[in-house]
Amino acid sequence: MKPENSSPKIDYDVAIVGAGPVGLATALGLYERGIENIIVLDQTRAFRKVGQGVDLLPNGLKALKYTHTQAYENIKETGNKLNNSTQPNQETKTEKNQPVPEWATRNVNGEEIRSIKLEYDEWFQKYGEGRVSISWYDLQTQLRTLLPEEVVKANHRCVNVVAEPELKCVRADFVSNQEVETNPYAHWDDKQQKNRTSTVNFSQLPQSEITSIRAKLLIAADGINSTVRQVIYKDTPCSLYSKPEYSGVVAIASGGVYEIPEALSQEIQDLFIQGSRVVTILNQQISENSTENETPRMILFSRQSGQYGYLIHAPLPLELLAGKSGKELIDIAVLELKKADFPEMIQQLVALSSPEQMMQRPYYIHRATVPASNQPKWNMGRVVLAGDAAHGMPPFMAQGANQGLEDAAVMTTLVTEINKQNQWDDMAAIETAFSKYEALRRPLMERVQYATLTRLPLSSEQYGQEYAQQIYARNFEEIMQTLL
Repeated sequence: MKPENSSPKIDYDVAIVGAGPVGLATALGLYERGIENIIVLDQTRAFRKVGQGVDLLPNGLKALKYTHTQAYENIKETGNKLNNSTQPNQETKTEKNQPVPEWATRNVNGEEIRSIKLEYDEWFQKYGEGRVSISWYDLQTQLRTLLPEEVVKANHRCVNVVAEPELKCVRADFVSNQEVETNPYAHWDDKQQKNRTSTVNFSQLPQSEITSIRAKLLIAADGINSTVRQVIYKDTPCSLYSKPEYSGVVAIASGGVYEIPEALSQEIQDLFIQGSRVVTILNQQISENSTENETPRMILFSRQSGQYGYLIHAPLPLELLAGKSGKELIDIAVLELKKADFPEMIQQLVALSSPEQMMQRPYYIHRATVPASNQPKWNMGRVVLAGDAAHGMPPFMAQGANQGLEDAAVMTTLVTEINKQNQWDDMAAIETAFSKYEALRRPLMERVQYATLTRLPLSSEQYGQEYAQQIYARNFEEIMQTLL
């Protein structure tokens, strides 16, 4: 492909591929620190309400606060409104006289194994920062609207990245007004979703085949199916790691179970829900003899009018799920629950699921550490990977977005220093900066991924406390000082 409208000049100091939370937070951090010649390009045809909820935990909120204070305040406010919670304010809590919301984990007999308090205050008191839940779209919107409109552009799908050492830059090529393929690594397989008609008038979008931009640095925050990762690893010893690998666990979910006999609903409420909005159910006896990801577990959501939604994580081979939907997914889920000795009432609930509401999603991972001889770097020249593009993983410990925001904080610090020292043309300085980024982030990501894949923090109280202190309680101002 020959770019149609490129020219031999440097367009931007920093180009960011991907307008998700990681890319936008990085752009905000740079813009706030005086690096305004930046661009964020995303393949989405238009910014629409897509994506599920995101839990922002103390480490992610601390990283965001360091990166951009106003974004932190806006997102915290939006999340707390969604959760009907407040900032630390004992008086407000007393006036409401409501119990602190909890997420309980119970065994198949309904006995509580552990519980996690969900209120902002509870986390703040332990770790110096709280916890909020926010929809992915609201998170993206809060970040995007803090940037000038011309900085963030949709309808630009990255197809190629080329180093241009003679110009001391990198060129990225994009296609616009093209159909975007479904991402097989990061989306729910939902036939109903595939058949929905978009409300976007694509005929009004700009018409262009290829657009090229040049930048001093390119930050790839384009997700677990990162095009940039695939391009820079192509024809290198790292090509094996250009795409993510299957983690071994799949999610089977129902958006709603509606027609439930009142007696069955009451039985489930009494034994498992017990007044909560969400509960995790697992066979503790099985889990004690294996890592928790080797056994099925169910996250059960209690909704209004006696309705339920659920998410089942099960270790299943990919080929078993290939092309499965509707009643087939229900049958697979019921069988897995039966093999794990889940009670009959839970099996009956799943059997009553509406086939039209069924979805499946295999979880993938970019491992932070692979055999040393093949260890893929997170950067190549002026290009660096961030967020899921570097270290994507399943959402079991709710650290995907939070670790991505940590990447954004580190990237902001290092690129700002390059700008202060006017080292945009100094490849040795750029390589040193990206090496610092990787040296700081890779060991922590190895720990987080291990915790995610084994879920030991949820099995061992001592390990859980150590993990929480290491991940949630860090001081980001001090961490960033170590980079300078």
